[in-house]
Amino acid sequence: MKRLFLSLLLLLFWNTQAFGAIIGEPVMYKAGDFAMQGYLSYDDGISEKRPGILVVHEWWGHNEYARARARKLAELGYTALAVDMYGDGKQADHPSDAGKFAAAIRQNMEAATERFEAALQLLQKHPTVDPEHIAAIGYCFGGGLVLQMARRGLDLDGVVSFHGSLATDNPAVPGVIKARILVCDGADDKMVTPEQIQSFLREMKRAGVDYKFISYPGAKHSFTNPGADIYAEKFNIPVAYNAEADKRSWQDMQDFLQETFK
Repeated sequence: MKRLFLSLLLLLFWNTQAFGAIIGEPVMYKAGDFAMQGYLSYDDGISEKRPGILVVHEWWGHNEYARARARKLAELGYTALAVDMYGDGKQADHPSDAGKFAAAIRQNMEAATERFEAALQLLQKHPTVDPEHIAAIGYCFGGGLVLQMARRGLDLDGVVSFHGSLATDNPAVPGVIKARILVCDGADDKMVTPEQIQSFLREMKRAGVDYKFISYPGAKHSFTNPGADIYAEKFNIPVAYNAEADKRSWQDMQDFLQETFK
């Protein structure tokens, strides 16, 4: 009986070592003179280097939602860094403040690029990451921002935008975009107009980009965020969570990343 008990303990120990655990840890980094507060997540049971994924937050700022998405990516076998685009982990608790924070970044793309690249370099240097295989995903504000980073020719393998803005003052030109692009859009998103969608599709075709645009029926803005319904009720804004669109878009992202990194 004692020998059996010891055998069971050893089996439990080795299984724990083999499967590892999902690690989630705050990370501090700098972009110019600004202190940035990110969040890194990975599976410490994987010994091989793996692709890295940057996660760019909604206009609310670097919050638990962005960190939760980083952990979900870690569960898929990636190392994910939820970035801080506002600096000092700044968050908004009202749409007026969120709009001001997001506008400040959009209006200074040089500074935005510097902050994005600081996070990119941090991720590439992490010991779990294959620095030659990096992608970025973003939500709402973040979705628009990762598209802008692709338009600026940053060295990314893939970019995924979830209910992100599509309009730009810097349209893609042939030969600049290196990344494959996936756009996950809500068919009932009132914050993205049909004209903006058509302009984006023409832009991608003219620039010869490898892209895919998916529209999810019945989905409104912020359809991936379970907290969207609270925002809608509290601030009377046209956002809503859609469980089916959330599930489908996450699977579409997985398929896209697997194809990108194969």
